[in-house]
Amino acid sequence: SEKPRLTEQEKKNNHIASEQKRRQAIRDGFDRLASIVPGMEGQGRSEAVVLEATIKFMRSKISERKALVEAAKEAGIDTSTWEL
Repeated sequence: SEKPRLTEQEKKNNHIASEQKRRQAIRDGFDRLASIVPGMEGQGRSEAVVLEATIKFMRSKISERKALVEAAKEAGIDTSTWEL
């Protein structure tokens, strides 16, 4: 009932497959992110470029939201229940 132990080559192959799967998951994540962030079409797939563009995009969206919340407050709208 005891499982046979893996050979060193099997362990190595498993490790390589796991690492390839991990790298592919990261690539897929960056590709999804690049498809969401405006202006990333045709930019290639540099992870540093994708992250920098994402940071700029998120900062602009946060600023827009702050401005909208402030405008709503000035208009007398209760924003205390608005979630971020």
